[in-house]
Amino acid sequence: MDYIIGILPLLLEGTVITLQMFFITIVLSLPLGLLLALARISRFKTLSGAVGVYIWLFRGTPLMLQLLFVYFGLPFVPYIGVRLPDFPAAVLAFVLNYAAYFAEIFRAGVQSIDRGQYEGAKALGMTYVQTMRRIILPQVVKRVLPPVSNETITLVKDTSLIYVLAMNDLLRTTRAIVQRDFNTTPFIVAAVFYLIMTLALTWLFQKLEQRYAVYDE
Repeated sequence: MDYIIGILPLLLEGTVITLQMFFITIVLSLPLGLLLALARISRFKTLSGAVGVYIWLFRGTPLMLQLLFVYFGLPFVPYIGVRLPDFPAAVLAFVLNYAAYFAEIFRAGVQSIDRGQYEGAKALGMTYVQTMRRIILPQVVKRVLPPVSNETITLVKDTSLIYVLAMNDLLRTTRAIVQRDFNTTPFIVAAVFYLIMTLALTWLFQKLEQRYAVYDE
């Protein structure tokens, strides 16, 4: 027990990096995913096609590869050639990746709404923006909560990939302690940390689903 108490400060420091990556990614990728979804189903074929290629690209390649490209490959891209520090590079890769997944979730949610509701809103004189904001999106939120919950929980675990950029997140800190002390106990403690984070998210989304389920009664 004394050993666990001794390594807790280091693990907590790593957890802070993990949580920062998680929250920044969620805050940026959710609205971006919604905008991409609306662009994907728009009547502008060029815009819809471009977003479709974006989604295909980021869903079809590993997140780790995207992390490595943004950090190591972006500086060599013609006319861009920008080198980002490790944390901003990781944020950019995570946001672009998860926005693609959220875009497909939101697209499916929007397209699941009966077309008659659009026609009814139009008959009432509502604009497209008013229809989406007042009628469609409130229903979409309820329908997409389960898949968004799954992606959010996956994000907590995916944050461990930033160790490839030598960032001292929870996993990399844990591995460093194990290599230093030749003791696997830190792996167990780190697993508990991840389980606590996923448990909190599971509880939160269950509460949200219960709240929105009230409107079905």
